[in-house]
Amino acid sequence: MRQGVWLVGLKGAFEGSASLFLVPGVAYLDAEETVFEAMLEGWRAQRLGGRNLRKHTVMTGLGIVRRFREASGLFPWHWTPAMFDEWMEDLVAVRGRAPSTLRNYQIAVGQFCEFICSPLYGWVAECEERFGTHPVQVCTEWNTTRHLQDYEGRPRRRPMTRAEVQRFLDYADEQVEVRLASGRKGALGAYRDASLFKVAYAWGLRAHEAASLEVTDFYRNPHAPEFGNFGMLLVRNGKSSRGGAPKRRSVATLHVWAAEAVKDYIDNVWPLVRSESSNALWVSERGGHVSPTHLSRRFAEYRDHLGLDPVLSPHALRHSYVTHLTEDGVDPVFIQRQVGHAYQSTTALYTAVSGAFANKMMRNAISGLLEAAHNRKGSE
Repeated sequence: MRQGVWLVGLKGAFEGSASLFLVPGVAYLDAEETVFEAMLEGWRAQRLGGRNLRKHTVMTGLGIVRRFREASGLFPWHWTPAMFDEWMEDLVAVRGRAPSTLRNYQIAVGQFCEFICSPLYGWVAECEERFGTHPVQVCTEWNTTRHLQDYEGRPRRRPMTRAEVQRFLDYADEQVEVRLASGRKGALGAYRDASLFKVAYAWGLRAHEAASLEVTDFYRNPHAPEFGNFGMLLVRNGKSSRGGAPKRRSVATLHVWAAEAVKDYIDNVWPLVRSESSNALWVSERGGHVSPTHLSRRFAEYRDHLGLDPVLSPHALRHSYVTHLTEDGVDPVFIQRQVGHAYQSTTALYTAVSGAFANKMMRNAISGLLEAAHNRKGSE
């Protein structure tokens, strides 16, 4: 704990209350700095203990508040919305921060101000007594960006075409044969990576979701017995909500070829590389899970060798999964559940159907409208 910040256990005080971090009536040598640090300690305690947020999320928020404190040159009880506006303008015009970064900053500062302005925690009264003023909320609907969906895609991100996916997966398979034929090391690793890419595409997984799979994550689906023990996939490390734990979801298997590929890998390769201390499906050289970084590097290696668009990343396989299912006429709500999106608008951002499919949909829509108009006219 920093000098001057005293923890006084008062029964009945809220987690993060001023009375728990400052001794009433005591005049500190550097009162402003001491109270500011106490506010941060209180906010940290309230978020970790009271709200049970992840430590990384809590510490990131604290860092953002400190940045605004340094940029403004003033303490929170002197902050104004205009100061926050100036900081946002500097971050955009001078530092070129992305919209998603700005939103994270706005959320952190806004939540900190909400905490210290709440009468439940006593910080307003503490500031009034010590400094003759009090903090206010500096983040309002007028100077912050509204979050309309939970994903902001990069403009150049796109799914792979079916032909690109096929070329990529074929090339990954070929690398196993190349290494075996040349007597080079790495055939098992190449086999692992080829299977990993197939799973990422066939189940629409994020890179970290695919990399962290375990061999026990596949199980039977009684409604789809044709897939055997690979009818469902449990994703244990899905994308979490802000500050929350990773979300789990079950993804239904849709492709026979994918189930066969996983079964072949588990039957013939996994026993040769598995570690007794881990159930990792994709086993690294050290016996644990391969990292998402390895996945990205291997993807880039294959992509560049094939001369594919350099903007493509492992996440393009997930985009492709959504797009290709949409083109195949799969229900959008089902797709949304498969990929674990909270909002349909997010799934829509992942979808970039081909021109031929768009024209087909347009033609169907026009035909339907013309038929409906003809039927109405005939009934008059």
